[in-house]
Amino acid sequence: MEFKNKWYYLAFFVLTLLTTTLAGAEWMFGRFWVFLEPTLGLREFWQGFHFSIPFLLVLTAHEFGHYFMAKKHKVDVTLPFYLPFWIGIISGIGTLGAFIKIKDKINSRIQYFDIGIAGPLAGFIFAVLLLVYGFSHLPPADYIFTIHPEYKKWGLEYGKYAYQNTEGLGTALVFGDSWLFNFLKNTFADASLLPHPNEMAHYPYLLAGFLALFFTALNLLPIGQLDGGHILYGLIGEKAFNVVSPIFFILFTFYGGLGTYKIDDFLLANEAQFYEMIAFLLFYIYFNYLCFSKLTENKMTNLLVAVSVVIVQFLCSHFSPHITGYNSFLPFAFLLGRFLGIYHPKTENQEPLGTTRIILGWLAILIFIICASAKPFLYV
Repeated sequence: MEFKNKWYYLAFFVLTLLTTTLAGAEWMFGRFWVFLEPTLGLREFWQGFHFSIPFLLVLTAHEFGHYFMAKKHKVDVTLPFYLPFWIGIISGIGTLGAFIKIKDKINSRIQYFDIGIAGPLAGFIFAVLLLVYGFSHLPPADYIFTIHPEYKKWGLEYGKYAYQNTEGLGTALVFGDSWLFNFLKNTFADASLLPHPNEMAHYPYLLAGFLALFFTALNLLPIGQLDGGHILYGLIGEKAFNVVSPIFFILFTFYGGLGTYKIDDFLLANEAQFYEMIAFLLFYIYFNYLCFSKLTENKMTNLLVAVSVVIVQFLCSHFSPHITGYNSFLPFAFLLGRFLGIYHPKTENQEPLGTTRIILGWLAILIFIICASAKPFLYV
């Protein structure tokens, strides 16, 4: 999307600031703007800026990292375009992100590398600073009682009692096991002020910081035209990338669906339920086929890959049932496979990267590893 009038970009940024503020207030106070009592008001709205401003700061740093590097290489790009998205009756973050549109054809491996890596590096620096601030400026421990006054009867030992009758109901969001997030928590947080893991999403700077790490890792996946794809393409070149990227994509999709179906799910005495499960399984295979539909030009090969992935998932779940994937990755796998692509545009200029860029490229891979989480968000 491109506008000739730059004020449109500012208008969508302001609208996204509004929607992320609304979403931030919902996370902070544990209720939505509509349908539930007590309702949120102007006071809660202003508090929502504690989430929206730091979160959009990281997102803006990421996008302008791309923008200014593109300008440095004299590549014509649009300003960052922000995508507001807020419903008010389900959990969300108030935005679908932001992007810049490259208007020129990039024909240099180095240009792709520089533009691709500038965004994640800039966003990563701000994300770390945000989490350092968030962990070193935690509110008093009884802050949680302003959100859950019903916990007061248990005092600061509420974690021993509050969740006894809610296990498995999916009422609380727990952050995943990002190595960097845990390191910063253990290094900068006063343990006496840390909330129970089930309540950490109510702390706006921690929520914004964890989301920043999550989206940094997601962008750094070494697949297709993601930032990580541009970086890996620059590091290893076209021929190797077009072998490695599909492998990473297949593994990513495989992990996302691991444990979705198990052999035991089909051991049903009820014939109607059995056929219902078969129908769901066929749909799941078709979904995988759609994800892999552009893997090759041969439809039968793509179908074979989809079926093979499902069979191996069945085998892994049978022999190691405790190992499961993360289903929430599957929509992103579909987006990659069907729309964003898993291969990289060819560039005529294949000049290899210098030492400095190679070091930065491997640093980006390290950032991906320490920011990534196998199961970023869990509802317990």
